[in-house]
Amino acid sequence: MEDIEPPAGDPAGDDAQALDLCDQCGRAVASVDLLGALVPDSSALHSTNPDLDGKRVVLACSVDHLATLIEDYRHRPFVPEEQWAAKVCRTLAECDEPVPLSVVARLSGLSERQAADGVEWHNARAREWQRRYGDRGDG
Repeated sequence: MEDIEPPAGDPAGDDAQALDLCDQCGRAVASVDLLGALVPDSSALHSTNPDLDGKRVVLACSVDHLATLIEDYRHRPFVPEEQWAAKVCRTLAECDEPVPLSVVARLSGLSERQAADGVEWHNARAREWQRRYGDRGDG
């Protein structure tokens, strides 16, 4: 979701209307005219509220586009391990030193089993990427 607004303090911004993009077609629409819905998405991580992890706001320019987006997400599998992996990564990003899995689990609000499954899910994706694309280092 993109917020398209003039920079703060821009004299033209006083009369400018805030715009956002339709998640279905990409058309720029006045924010006040957009329709929104909250859909399940195991890849979604909320920036400030972990209780909202796994939920994504989709925006649309019309009822038809909103219905299409909701239907797309209804058929998209929700993969708990993907969500757990993201929670583990968010927790580790806040740590400067290596942290035992039990601490990562506690800090991320997961059980140790969920944290371990999230790590394994993440590592499996990394192994798949490595098999598919190999080492693309510059040196």
